Amino acid sequence: MNGKVFWLSIVAVIGSFVGGFLLANALNRNELNNLRAENERLKTTQNEQAQNQSGLALSDTEIREKIAEADRNPNNFAFQKKLGMALYRYAAMKQDAEMLSEVGRLLNRAFENNKQDYEVAATLGNIYFDIGYFKRDNSQFQKAREFYLIALDQKPNDADVRTDLGLTYFLVNPPEPEKAISEFQKSLQTNPKHEKTLQVMAQTLLSQNNLPETEKYLAKLKEVNSDNQFLVEMETRLTQIKDGSQKQ
Repeated sequence: MNGKVFWLSIVAVIGSFVGGFLLANALNRNELNNLRAENERLKTTQNEQAQNQSGLALSDTEIREKIAEADRNPNNFAFQKKLGMALYRYAAMKQDAEMLSEVGRLLNRAFENNKQDYEVAATLGNIYFDIGYFKRDNSQFQKAREFYLIALDQKPNDADVRTDLGLTYFLVNPPEPEKAISEFQKSLQTNPKHEKTLQVMAQTLLSQNNLPETEKYLAKLKEVNSDNQFLVEMETRLTQIKDGSQKQ
């Protein structure tokens, strides 16, 4: 997502067996929560930067007036797109799901005027991703996928969009980690050093207790950025799971 939006980390005797099982489940839940939190942090940072670059500084009244102007000129593709893109950055930064829905309406109109515009399709994916995240709404993640796939038809090597597509599978309830991993793998085929993808791949694999693969992607992540803020946490969790398994 350029946006994207997006960002989170998870995961004798009968007594020891049950204890290890509960520990693993707790780690999985924590990993999912952390992955969601990290996705939100990344999206907020990106949107704040984009907001500063866009120079958008409108009051609520001015925003409503601009939207009304767009409604009066529904066939003006350039105006719908420019306003929609600027308002998306603003609404995402504010985490305003209602405004995101309104911006989605503008950009859907732009999309209908020009279905070949890559930025519009990718941004619509980001909008529905954000709404799905803020409202915990699976149907919005499904809409996000539809637009991400449209964008990827035009630029299949966009690792950011591909990774966000994967996250729509991981952040739904219940998660679909295998589908998420498949998209992350495609992203890494395009860019093996894509930090965000390496991070969410490691987090997803850790949530599945796939320890050998988690170690492999953590090593790659460390090569790309040894200061990644989730490295130590994931390595600690990995050690805890391994120690718990050995005690059973």
